[in-house]
Amino acid sequence: MKILRKLFLWLIIVPVLAILALQLYFFLQIAWWVDHNPGSTSFMRQQLSVLREKKPDAALKYTWVPYDRISNNLKRAIIAAEDGNFSGHEGVDWVALQKAFDKNTKKGRVVAGGSTITQQLAKNLFLSGERSYLRKAQEFVITYMLEFWMGKERIFEIYLNVVEWGSGVYGAEAAARHYYGVPAASLSASQAARLAVMLPNPRFYDKNRGSAYLARRTALILRRMGSAELP
Repeated sequence: MKILRKLFLWLIIVPVLAILALQLYFFLQIAWWVDHNPGSTSFMRQQLSVLREKKPDAALKYTWVPYDRISNNLKRAIIAAEDGNFSGHEGVDWVALQKAFDKNTKKGRVVAGGSTITQQLAKNLFLSGERSYLRKAQEFVITYMLEFWMGKERIFEIYLNVVEWGSGVYGAEAAARHYYGVPAASLSASQAARLAVMLPNPRFYDKNRGSAYLARRTALILRRMGSAELP
């Protein structure tokens, strides 16, 4: 009986300690990134591995640039397209999540996400593209860690530098040069709006740049950009 009790305790204690150790790692890593820039993300490493299965010498297009060297046009476009209440929420926009849930229920399929910029950053930094309740729960935890340690501007700076914008293309600087041959600081309003619209499915739009939806959505985001509040 004692052996069974010890075995039962180990089956509970060891997984709990492992989960706590993982959360501590996330917490301390985020603290380090308050004033140190990430060299890569979990998502970047996964995608590089996929690219190297076909091309062993494949490399990512990725250049870090400071927040003030990224066009305000792009910042406004992304907030307008991805997270209109970015400056107001504390990491998770519960109203947006409810609206997305209602919309998906009505359509009978996933047509809206409701994830904030902070949530997207949490996923990119540490997690995978896998869809599961467990991964979503971990995303929420990391999201609040990011908001605990960092101000909105720092969160947005990291997001702008690590988000995917095409096959092997990461960050605003690489995206601006890949699509328009200009630095991120020089993006026009229309260029920025188009890049923002690409974010939910960047690899698809990289190959389908003449998409009619992309053009329509870009025009809509252009109209919304003026009211976007920057952190």
